[in-house]
Amino acid sequence: MSERPANAAQMASPSYRLAALDQDFLLSEGMRGVRFMMEYEKAEEALKAWGVRSTIVVFGSARTGEDGGGDHARWYAEARTFGRIASERGGAMRGSVGQPRDNVIATGGGPGIMGAANRGADDAGAPSIGFNITLPHEQEPNSWSTPELTFRFHYFAMRKMHFAMRANALVVFPGGFGTFDELFEILTLRQTGKERAIPIVLVDKAFWTSVIGFEALAKHGMVAQKDLDLISFADDAEGAWAELLARGLNPGGENSTDPAQPSLQSEPVTG
Repeated sequence: MSERPANAAQMASPSYRLAALDQDFLLSEGMRGVRFMMEYEKAEEALKAWGVRSTIVVFGSARTGEDGGGDHARWYAEARTFGRIASERGGAMRGSVGQPRDNVIATGGGPGIMGAANRGADDAGAPSIGFNITLPHEQEPNSWSTPELTFRFHYFAMRKMHFAMRANALVVFPGGFGTFDELFEILTLRQTGKERAIPIVLVDKAFWTSVIGFEALAKHGMVAQKDLDLISFADDAEGAWAELLARGLNPGGENSTDPAQPSLQSEPVTG
């Protein structure tokens, strides 16, 4: 009776690996769609587990520090204050098991204004979200987003979808290219009816009107005059909160969906 040949080569072959455990396969070009789906579902399951029904998205510069002095220190302080009062008044602190959380602070997860808003939520004892992105110069998460709600994305499109699909409001502090990108993403969704009628508040009108010629865009016919009504301004945290309420933010619940527009809660369209 002949001996059975050794099967070490078969056992070691990449084809023999379980597909779910085969990193080379999962990172291959053909699995891009699967990776995209995984990035959606991983965050989705965690948000559902924490009962997050709606968010207030806060954008702003990663370069703005608490000790920066001048406007930088003021913007940081106001972002931190806003994170706290929105968490205390908006419904992020769930009263009982099974009760949904609303208006939970959601940021890009990094330092600066993002860290300040997450820190304000932490000051209130409320959870907050950090939607981080993998960058060439690695961004580390700030220390104040809730660990179980601190995510890292490879795909900007999927990150943008998660920002948009639960947003009850958008509050934007001074920032640069990345902040502009996220602001105009949501503005375009609002302008085209792809997002619910969420309020968009820019903090520090003097800054925003000095760096973006909103009125000039309308004057030159690049946007309609009515499109400028999508934006409002505030100069501090309390003013931003008051402006959100005046423009329809529902504290302790989801904003009502404009009947003329599709609901993004069931069918996100930003990807």
